[in-house]
Amino acid sequence: MITSALPASREGRRPTRSSDDSITAWALAARRGDADAVERLVRALHRDVQRYVAHLCADPQAVDDLAQDTFLRALGSLHRFEGRCSARSWLLSIARRAVVDSFRHAAKRPRLSDVHDWLPAAERAQSPHAPGFDDGVALLDLLTALPAERREAFVLTQLLELPYAEVAVLSGCPVGTVRSRVARARATLLNLLTEADPAAGV
Repeated sequence: MITSALPASREGRRPTRSSDDSITAWALAARRGDADAVERLVRALHRDVQRYVAHLCADPQAVDDLAQDTFLRALGSLHRFEGRCSARSWLLSIARRAVVDSFRHAAKRPRLSDVHDWLPAAERAQSPHAPGFDDGVALLDLLTALPAERREAFVLTQLLELPYAEVAVLSGCPVGTVRSRVARARATLLNLLTEADPAAGV
């Protein structure tokens, strides 16, 4: 498994233009056969891919498999990557297709079991003593109330901090639509927070 030998990227590290440029340069070097660049590329984007697929799919146990599938697809198609967009955006578009394909595959086969409420399963998979656990669970809970397109726009721009222009390309819609989705997602989340805790809106 690709992820087993790779440490998670540092918490709180924000993607910057220079880091995106470096990651894209590693992808181009990996395309030319640089094994060290391949490792750097995977290390740099592993957490972003995991977070993205976690918000797209409803099965926390499928996240690692989907992330691995994403990197396998990406490494198999590196020869087609020309650096016209950032490697981060390119990889997340592959992750999106991997999730969609997994949904299609699941729809074609009979389901042996069904977890109607995935949130408790996600909570059990994490340590309740980890810093930020309560806030993370609360955010996941609130995000499930958003329509899928708004949730995706919010996750990509606010959690993964991708530029709006890249999210527009990734989502196949105008930049203005992405901004509108994010604004509406924020308004919905704020309303939900206020309903849950009136003091939060003060």
